[in-house]
Amino acid sequence: MTRSERLLELLQTLRRHRRPVSGRSLAQELGVSLRTLYRDIASLQAQGASIEGEPGIGYILKPGYLLPPLMLSDDEIEALVLGSRWVADRADGPLASAAHNALAKIAAVLPDDLRGILDASPLLVGPGNPIVGDIVDVASIRKSIRSERKLVIRYRDGRGSATERTIWPVALGYFDQVRAVVAWCELRQDFRHFRTDRIASLTPTEIRYPRRRRALLKDWRESEGIPAPV
Repeated sequence: MTRSERLLELLQTLRRHRRPVSGRSLAQELGVSLRTLYRDIASLQAQGASIEGEPGIGYILKPGYLLPPLMLSDDEIEALVLGSRWVADRADGPLASAAHNALAKIAAVLPDDLRGILDASPLLVGPGNPIVGDIVDVASIRKSIRSERKLVIRYRDGRGSATERTIWPVALGYFDQVRAVVAWCELRQDFRHFRTDRIASLTPTEIRYPRRRRALLKDWRESEGIPAPV
């Protein structure tokens, strides 16, 4: 491993820790001596990395610090391209446009050799089954999820029964043919899944639901036996 690769690995390791981590733990994780670790942290700090801490206390990378694009590996660029192509092909309109725009922004700041990998990526998204069309604006559901606001929906289930519900949307799942909202349903007093193509109408509200989305999502995962993403 070259020194630049070791410095990048140190940054990536710090990004995975949300609390201060000791120099000894970092050194063990990276397979270097404590002296080398201290020297590498000093080098990164001298280059502008927002690493706070000192020996005996621990180190943390301040939130918001972004890795320069030139540090992306070939595999990471291909992962971004493939993911963006899938979103552009299978997500709702605004999200698809955002994927195109994000890829263009990344390409604009990449050095020439890495931009070539992005432009010539041979990883393609295969054609899937047609996506069932939505009546409502899925982007407004995503907005309510981000802002933790209640939604009022008119919903028709698989048997054709219609109900009006107030829900607390916490996640949106993208499947091959359909999309589904994960939400706490005030009518059922439990988590429910609502296919977006079966939502006849929705009314966003400015009412914040009483629990934080992250806590609700954790409860939903536990109820469904779904592990948290890595």
